[in-house]
Amino acid sequence: MQSWFPRSVCCACGMEAAALCDGEWLLQVGGITPRDVTGALKAYFALQVIYARRKYKISPPDTMGHPEFERIFRAQANCTEYFPIFLSLLWVAGIFFHQGVAAACGVLYLHARFRYFRGYTQAAQGRLGPLYASARLLWLLLGLAVAGLLAHFLLPPSRPWVPVWPFWLLGAH
Repeated sequence: MQSWFPRSVCCACGMEAAALCDGEWLLQVGGITPRDVTGALKAYFALQVIYARRKYKISPPDTMGHPEFERIFRAQANCTEYFPIFLSLLWVAGIFFHQGVAAACGVLYLHARFRYFRGYTQAAQGRLGPLYASARLLWLLLGLAVAGLLAHFLLPPSRPWVPVWPFWLLGAH
Protein backbone atom coordinates (compact mmCIF):
# COMPACT_ATOMS: atom_id res chain seq x y z
CA MET A 1 0.00 0.00 0.00
CA GLN A 2 1.34 3.43 -0.93
CA SER A 3 1.90 5.81 1.97
CA TRP A 4 0.14 9.17 1.63
CA PHE A 5 2.94 10.92 3.47
CA PRO A 6 6.27 11.52 1.78
CA ARG A 7 9.52 10.39 3.29
CA SER A 8 11.37 13.13 5.08
CA VAL A 9 14.88 13.72 6.34
CA CYS A 10 15.48 14.15 10.06
CA CYS A 11 16.83 17.63 10.74
CA ALA A 12 19.01 16.48 13.63
CA CYS A 13 20.83 13.50 12.15
CA GLY A 14 20.11 13.71 8.43
CA MET A 15 18.75 10.15 8.24
CA GLU A 16 15.74 9.40 6.11
CA ALA A 17 12.63 8.65 8.14
CA ALA A 18 9.01 7.97 7.28
CA ALA A 19 6.45 9.35 9.67
CA LEU A 20 3.82 6.94 8.45
CA CYS A 21 4.34 3.75 6.51
CA ASP A 22 1.28 1.84 5.32
CA GLY A 23 -0.80 3.34 8.11
CA GLU A 24 1.58 2.34 10.96
CA TRP A 25 3.54 4.78 13.09
CA LEU A 26 7.28 4.78 13.14
CA LEU A 27 7.24 6.65 16.45
CA GLN A 28 7.97 3.43 18.21
CA VAL A 29 10.25 1.87 20.74
CA GLY A 30 10.99 -1.82 20.27
CA GLY A 31 8.09 -2.23 17.85
CA ILE A 32 5.54 -0.77 20.28
CA THR A 33 3.73 2.27 18.93
CA PRO A 34 1.90 4.99 20.89
CA ARG A 35 -1.34 3.63 19.45
CA ASP A 36 -0.56 0.23 21.04
CA VAL A 37 0.07 1.75 24.47
CA THR A 38 -3.00 3.96 24.20
CA GLY A 39 -5.09 0.94 23.24
CA ALA A 40 -3.74 -1.06 26.17
CA LEU A 41 -4.54 1.78 28.57
CA LYS A 42 -8.05 2.13 27.15
CA ALA A 43 -8.58 -1.62 27.59
CA TYR A 44 -7.27 -1.46 31.17
CA PHE A 45 -9.57 1.47 31.97
CA ALA A 46 -12.57 -0.29 30.43
CA LEU A 47 -11.84 -3.45 32.42
CA GLN A 48 -11.77 -1.42 35.61
CA VAL A 49 -15.24 -0.08 34.77
CA ILE A 50 -16.48 -3.65 34.14
CA TYR A 51 -15.06 -4.84 37.47
CA ALA A 52 -16.65 -1.88 39.27
CA ARG A 53 -20.02 -2.59 37.61
CA ARG A 54 -19.86 -6.17 38.89
CA LYS A 55 -18.65 -5.15 42.35
CA TYR A 56 -21.39 -2.56 42.87
CA LYS A 57 -24.07 -4.39 40.82
CA ILE A 58 -24.64 -1.56 38.33
CA SER A 59 -25.96 -2.79 34.99
CA PRO A 60 -25.34 -0.96 31.70
CA PRO A 61 -26.47 1.60 30.58
CA ASP A 62 -26.66 3.01 34.14
CA THR A 63 -23.80 5.34 35.01
CA MET A 64 -24.96 6.37 38.47
CA GLY A 65 -24.63 4.45 41.69
CA HIS A 66 -21.91 3.97 44.24
CA PRO A 67 -19.51 6.98 44.41
CA GLU A 68 -16.47 4.76 43.79
CA PHE A 69 -18.07 3.39 40.62
CA GLU A 70 -18.88 6.90 39.44
CA ARG A 71 -15.25 8.00 39.93
CA ILE A 72 -13.94 4.98 38.00
CA PHE A 73 -16.47 5.55 35.22
CA ARG A 74 -15.64 9.29 34.96
CA ALA A 75 -11.89 8.62 35.01
CA GLN A 76 -12.27 6.15 32.14
CA ALA A 77 -14.49 8.52 30.17
CA ASN A 78 -12.19 11.51 30.73
CA CYS A 79 -9.11 9.61 29.58
CA THR A 80 -10.90 8.21 26.53
CA GLU A 81 -12.10 11.68 25.53
CA TYR A 82 -8.55 13.06 25.43
CA PHE A 83 -6.82 10.19 23.59
CA PRO A 84 -7.82 11.36 20.05
CA ILE A 85 -6.47 14.86 20.80
CA PHE A 86 -3.28 13.35 22.21
CA LEU A 87 -2.71 11.02 19.26
CA SER A 88 -3.32 13.80 16.74
CA LEU A 89 -0.86 16.16 18.43
CA LEU A 90 1.70 13.39 18.90
CA TRP A 91 1.43 12.46 15.23
CA VAL A 92 1.89 16.03 13.96
CA ALA A 93 4.69 16.83 16.43
CA GLY A 94 6.47 13.61 15.49
CA ILE A 95 6.27 14.27 11.76
CA PHE A 96 7.02 17.97 11.68
CA PHE A 97 9.10 18.63 14.81
CA HIS A 98 11.11 15.62 15.98
CA GLN A 99 10.15 12.00 16.56
CA GLY A 100 12.30 11.52 19.67
CA VAL A 101 11.00 14.62 21.45
CA ALA A 102 7.41 13.77 20.54
CA ALA A 103 7.85 10.16 21.70
CA ALA A 104 9.28 11.31 25.05
CA CYS A 105 6.33 13.68 25.53
CA GLY A 106 3.97 10.85 24.57
CA VAL A 107 5.41 8.46 27.15
CA LEU A 108 5.20 11.14 29.84
CA TYR A 109 1.61 11.96 28.85
CA LEU A 110 0.51 8.32 28.99
CA HIS A 111 2.16 7.92 32.39
CA ALA A 112 0.40 11.06 33.65
CA ARG A 113 -2.95 9.75 32.36
CA PHE A 114 -2.39 6.43 34.11
CA ARG A 115 -1.60 8.29 37.35
CA TYR A 116 -4.71 10.44 36.76
CA PHE A 117 -6.88 7.34 36.46
CA ARG A 118 -5.41 5.72 39.57
CA GLY A 119 -5.70 8.94 41.57
CA TYR A 120 -9.28 9.64 40.48
CA THR A 121 -10.45 6.12 41.34
CA GLN A 122 -9.25 6.57 44.93
CA ALA A 123 -10.39 10.17 45.55
CA ALA A 124 -11.61 13.02 43.38
CA GLN A 125 -8.78 15.28 44.61
CA GLY A 126 -6.22 12.61 43.64
CA ARG A 127 -6.70 13.43 39.98
CA LEU A 128 -5.56 17.06 40.08
CA GLY A 129 -1.76 16.72 40.01
CA PRO A 130 -1.70 14.23 37.13
CA LEU A 131 -4.44 16.20 35.36
CA TYR A 132 -2.32 19.35 35.39
CA ALA A 133 0.75 17.38 34.26
CA SER A 134 -1.10 15.81 31.33
CA ALA A 135 -2.58 19.19 30.35
CA ARG A 136 0.90 20.75 30.32
CA LEU A 137 2.17 17.91 28.15
CA LEU A 138 -0.72 18.38 25.70
CA TRP A 139 0.11 22.10 25.49
CA LEU A 140 3.77 21.21 24.94
CA LEU A 141 2.84 18.80 22.14
CA LEU A 142 0.64 21.49 20.62
CA GLY A 143 3.54 23.95 20.74
CA LEU A 144 5.90 21.41 19.16
CA ALA A 145 3.38 20.63 16.44
CA VAL A 146 2.81 24.31 15.65
CA ALA A 147 6.57 25.03 15.66
CA GLY A 148 7.17 22.07 13.36
CA LEU A 149 4.40 23.07 10.98
CA LEU A 150 5.56 26.69 10.86
CA ALA A 151 9.15 25.65 10.24
CA HIS A 152 8.12 23.13 7.61
CA PHE A 153 6.04 25.59 5.62
CA LEU A 154 7.94 28.84 6.22
CA LEU A 155 11.65 27.90 6.26
CA PRO A 156 13.58 26.87 3.16
CA PRO A 157 14.02 23.08 3.02
CA SER A 158 17.83 23.26 2.90
CA ARG A 159 18.19 24.81 6.38
CA PRO A 160 17.72 22.63 9.45
CA TRP A 161 15.56 24.46 11.95
CA VAL A 162 16.06 22.17 14.94
CA PRO A 163 19.23 23.15 16.83
CA VAL A 164 21.74 20.42 16.07
CA TRP A 165 24.10 21.10 18.98
CA PRO A 166 22.01 19.33 21.69
CA PHE A 167 22.13 16.14 19.62
CA TRP A 168 25.85 16.61 19.02
CA LEU A 169 26.40 16.87 22.78
CA LEU A 170 24.54 13.60 23.25
CA GLY A 171 26.77 11.87 20.71
CA ALA A 172 24.16 11.58 17.91
CA HIS A 173 26.39 12.97 15.14
